[in-house]
Amino acid sequence: MYQALYRKYRPQTFDDVVGQTAVTQTLRTQLKTGKISHAYLFTGTRGTGKTSCAKILAKALNCTDLQDGSPCGHCAACRAIDSGSCLDVLEIDAASNNGVDQVRVLRDDAVYTPSEVSRRVYIIDEVHMLSMAAFNALLKIIEEPPEHLVFILATTELQKVPATILSRCQRFSFRRLLPEDIAGRLNYIAYQEHIDLDPGACRLLSRLADGALRDGVSLLDQCASAFEGTLTEERVCAALGLAGEQNTAALLTAVADHDARRALELFSSLYAAGKDLSAMLEELLSLSRDLLILKAAPESGMAMLSGVAGDQEAKALLGRFTAEELLRITSVLQETAAGFSKSANRRIDAELCLLRLTQPALDENLQSLTARVSKLESRLASGQFTPAKAPEPEEELPPPPDDFDAPPAPEAAPPAPQEAPGGFWPDLAARLRQDLPGKFKGFFSVEGPVRAHLDGELLNLVAESDFVKRVVDCPEVVETAARIAAELLGRPVRVRCIMRGRNVPSGENDPMRALLTFGEEHTDIINIKK
Repeated sequence: MYQALYRKYRPQTFDDVVGQTAVTQTLRTQLKTGKISHAYLFTGTRGTGKTSCAKILAKALNCTDLQDGSPCGHCAACRAIDSGSCLDVLEIDAASNNGVDQVRVLRDDAVYTPSEVSRRVYIIDEVHMLSMAAFNALLKIIEEPPEHLVFILATTELQKVPATILSRCQRFSFRRLLPEDIAGRLNYIAYQEHIDLDPGACRLLSRLADGALRDGVSLLDQCASAFEGTLTEERVCAALGLAGEQNTAALLTAVADHDARRALELFSSLYAAGKDLSAMLEELLSLSRDLLILKAAPESGMAMLSGVAGDQEAKALLGRFTAEELLRITSVLQETAAGFSKSANRRIDAELCLLRLTQPALDENLQSLTARVSKLESRLASGQFTPAKAPEPEEELPPPPDDFDAPPAPEAAPPAPQEAPGGFWPDLAARLRQDLPGKFKGFFSVEGPVRAHLDGELLNLVAESDFVKRVVDCPEVVETAARIAAELLGRPVRVRCIMRGRNVPSGENDPMRALLTFGEEHTDIINIKK
């Protein structure tokens, strides 16, 4: 039967444990000097070696031929513990045996002397899952155990262990493993299993492991079983449903260019290829986080990068964003990823997220406005903000000769729309403030956010923003304005509420957008007259 790689290559001695030198060296010294504690507490994140070190320590406590503080692996005690046949060394899962009755049985059995080895060892994994009554039942025997008894507790959530238990144990903290440590172990396993592992694929697996060696070995096992031949970075992405460094950098480049079409097309192609949406957003979030770290700490931040993109891609993208923009991008991605677990349609959520990232004007919040202003300030400081070239004057034609037969005169242009008489808008604004309820009065001052423009028989109430338009575009305001305007002009008029630049194509009627793109090629500046 096939055995998973993380089980096959579980550390058997302290020398095999990767990246936990401080823990293993202390345990070795205690074993060589005989200063053994009665209770140990191993804490740390998943896959860092807590349970493995607990089993190695249990073997070393009963080994008859220690090798520099490590178990020999050949004596009867080591072989019995490795095979699981030793009844004096028990591994208990507190997640499924967390009641007070199970702990009472354990406590009653623990007082008996071992029958096969010199010390009875209890390894309680995920000890934080015990109930408070179970902790209280375990407390007395941990405080004053028999000489032959040793407890080894392991947990990933130290804050849930009562202080009364913590104070009676020697605590060892297992740190997250560095990507370099994980990569070295993966290369060793790949060599032993005859897996042709590409260096780029090894780096990617080390990063995806997120400090947990067991996760990295499991990912290697999954990818190696999916393909034959060389295991490359592209094959790892295909096996795990990842977008990859180049596609992630291309998505963020589209965000930098405010190119929603290109971002959506790239996302659609990745989605059609079966890429996992959560993984794609996670990669994009990691890249934006790396850029934000580099922006805040250019020198020391290199050691804190997740490595989702290469150095060249990161440096090329870093100059495209301000710190405020990267903070907004990271916040939007984090907000979208957090809502994936409750979403009914993750694809729509991801597409809306890309639209918000590529078109900051769609976000009417303070963070988005701050990011847009910071980009404008950076362009002003760098000198990239240049005015557009004025159109060249038309060339004057020479006068026609005397015998030139002039073409027939064009038809007369239609009459210009009738303009409003002088003082029309102040009078109309004053009447509107007088006749409308109080909530509308502030919008109709002479220099307020609403202006009037008469176009023939059509009176346009021009709002400065979408918010103002939503407030004043109601039957009460429209009907009142039509009645007062008819009284002032002596003729009926139609009234409508519009926003400045409403006839401008979508995306160009934003004044901030016009400022940000001022002077760029293929960009028209919209002049809006009040």
